Amino acid sequence: MTGQQGAELTNASTTGLLDAGTGAWSAELATAVGLAPGALPPLWRPGDLIGTLTPDAAARTGLDATVPVLAVGSHDTASAVVGVPAEGERFAYISCGTWSLVGLELDAPVRTAASHRAGFTNEAGVDGTVRYLRNVMGLWLLQECLRGWQEQGEPAELGELLAAAAREPGFVSLVDPDDAAFLPPGDMPGRIAAFCRRTGQPVPASRPALVRCILESLALAHARAVEQAQELAGRSVEVVHVVGGGARNELLCRLTADACGLPVVAGPVEATALGNALVQARALGTLHGTLTDLRALLRAHTAPRVHLPGTDRSGWDAARRRLSGVPSLP
Repeated sequence: MTGQQGAELTNASTTGLLDAGTGAWSAELATAVGLAPGALPPLWRPGDLIGTLTPDAAARTGLDATVPVLAVGSHDTASAVVGVPAEGERFAYISCGTWSLVGLELDAPVRTAASHRAGFTNEAGVDGTVRYLRNVMGLWLLQECLRGWQEQGEPAELGELLAAAAREPGFVSLVDPDDAAFLPPGDMPGRIAAFCRRTGQPVPASRPALVRCILESLALAHARAVEQAQELAGRSVEVVHVVGGGARNELLCRLTADACGLPVVAGPVEATALGNALVQARALGTLHGTLTDLRALLRAHTAPRVHLPGTDRSGWDAARRRLSGVPSLP
């Protein structure tokens, strides 16, 4: 669009080739994997002006050639975190869709052996922040069940299914969403049933029971990642923000609040698009201020739903103990 070539920082950080301390390309890492450090492109930061439209791009789009093209948090999670309507620093976020990205926004990376073993990454965020997070399997399990039923000619209406799942008894069967068995597509109900048989649990006897199993298991995985992030980063949180498509799933958000023992603020669904727009508007001078100021604007113009945790944690504690000793498939 501009004729310029470069790499935006938040996306570049996911390559593993940046120095987590300086935010610049690491010549040592590049050399170690056989790349010439000089071949790596210049880095843009969110809000940087990349350039204006080339004549060809202007002709194709019908826009004026003076239209500026700006860098944003081009990793979708980086923009989504900007779009979290948090107040203060003591929050965790879950960018929830097919995957759940669970983490904290920090000022500095956490570079400990324990953090590495737990699978957390230090990815660049907007305004020099660090997205300290780990990937958790998200709504993939539910999406694959729905897709499979659709292909079998037996589609399910999601709203009705979730309402029925909410009436199912809790903690009957649980799975580890991060088990390697659940990564491939195809016959997700069958693989969940196999996990339950392998671990001596009842196989869900109905679709609502299966959905209840999936969502309780995801809530437990969310809680485990939030707890690990706090312990490894040495920061306690007071609220969990769920953004992205998963924010629409009221049952999952309520179960996540119960599993975490913390309030869950659900929404906005389009946090990525909002974060993108906020960074562009600030770069153009339409908006001003820090991430705190941008998020205050979001809170004033969005209406997220708040889910408060229940007071009885005995069921969740017992469920956590049940899953803690379950071996993963190789």
